[in-house]
Amino acid sequence: MCGRYVSKDQAAIERAWNVRFSGNPFGPRYNAAPTDYLPVIRVHPDRHRELVLLRWGLIPSWAKEALFGAKMINARAETVAEKPAFRSAFQRRRCLVPMAGFYEWQKTGAGKVPHFCHLLNADLFAVAGLHEYWPGKGGTEPIESYTIITTDANEMMAKLHDRMPVILHERDYDAWLDPKNENSEALQGLLKPYPAEEMRAYGLSSMGCWSKIDRTTDGRLRD
Repeated sequence: MCGRYVSKDQAAIERAWNVRFSGNPFGPRYNAAPTDYLPVIRVHPDRHRELVLLRWGLIPSWAKEALFGAKMINARAETVAEKPAFRSAFQRRRCLVPMAGFYEWQKTGAGKVPHFCHLLNADLFAVAGLHEYWPGKGGTEPIESYTIITTDANEMMAKLHDRMPVILHERDYDAWLDPKNENSEALQGLLKPYPAEEMRAYGLSSMGCWSKIDRTTDGRLRD
């Protein structure tokens, strides 16, 4: 699964994907968590890419309450085209979720040890996501939300967990984002494990709990 990750600041994401954000400036998040509003790249109705802040945890349009999204932070690649909560978004509301890396926990005799997982030769990468509009019910304000798609772990990640987020290659961004692309078979063909030899992970055993996470002046995590 993918339950926590690192999101860079507005300027870094805008440079990497040549997109613009029209709201108030946002900074980096070193412990991005479910229900947070985080940067996502999608295609605007007039066909240009846009950078927006959406709530992590997809809320289907038919959900009775927003809390439904807390259970929908991840969607399995194998069933994303069929599950009622994700089916419509998979067909026409796909997005990119920019990351610098994500966290996974390894079970050991001494307990669970967090690891930071990232690409070997890239500071930023994009994970496959879906976005949705919830109209609000019972006087609740509408919410735009997203989920992260996961797949089987590659050889490196399998040491930590049996699932990993779907990291897309840059060559596949256009096909994934295009709302007119309704070739489900081809789209699902993109949802595969990223090459293990292009990734690295290192343990963060000194981190006692998430409430203690801070960062140094150069952005590294510290206890």
